[in-house]
Amino acid sequence: MSTIEKAINKLRKGSTNPKEKAPRGHVHQSSGENIVLTADADIKLPWDQMLAAGMLTPQNSRSEIAEELRAIKRPLLKNASANGLQNDNKNLIMVTSSVPGEGKSFTSINLAISIAMELDKTALLVDADVAKPSLARYLDFQAQKGLVDYLLEGDLDLSDVLVRTDLPKLSILPAGRQHHYSTELLASDSMQMLLHELSNRYQDRIIIFDSPPILATSESQVLANLVGQVVMVVEAVKTTHAMVNEAISKIPNANITGMILNKTRVKSGGSYYGYGYGHYGQAS
Repeated sequence: MSTIEKAINKLRKGSTNPKEKAPRGHVHQSSGENIVLTADADIKLPWDQMLAAGMLTPQNSRSEIAEELRAIKRPLLKNASANGLQNDNKNLIMVTSSVPGEGKSFTSINLAISIAMELDKTALLVDADVAKPSLARYLDFQAQKGLVDYLLEGDLDLSDVLVRTDLPKLSILPAGRQHHYSTELLASDSMQMLLHELSNRYQDRIIIFDSPPILATSESQVLANLVGQVVMVVEAVKTTHAMVNEAISKIPNANITGMILNKTRVKSGGSYYGYGYGHYGQAS
């Protein structure tokens, strides 16, 4: 049985029931009742547009997708505060997929928003898909500088490239300018110093990297071996076991923490009416 087959079986047999209630304090914060958007921010997220697209917002924090994301983030947060992972950057979480179109950017944004709704965590969402960045497009904002600029320009401070959102505990690090040596930049000493700073500057911060698909570019293979946790997004039905196995083989030393089965068909009564996240499980 292949690695992905074992993981999917674990997803089906041992996943957290998304209907289960979360701890009381967590429900209180994530219900949206105490989430106050701030006007003192660099950008205001397009919440109505995001809600219409089926994304998590303070308006739908009691929805099905909110519960699914609670089940997804809980093991990641537990790992981020536990010892025993293969490297020290356990609060650095890379979200990737085998090929484009599986929903890794959509998942990255939702996961970062869900973590930002925690009582005792802040979230930083990094657009590490520097060749084909999409976070600014998804979230309808423009940024003059970002990750690539920070790595290229030695005089920039991290605060110069971070974008504060109106969700108080969520900040974004855009991709920045495009550069033909993007793989080398991600493998550079400057990138490793940045990851060390991101990981250690704030103990309550969880950093989510929206990474390129593994089989599409080499950047994700570099990044996977620098972060503490890797989450694979797998599109239901479309993505084959062979594709996922090949992707995993490209990052043999990475700490693949779990897998998300995305775009599962949701059944209501006798008919299918939509798509959503499936199960979350450990990949090992």
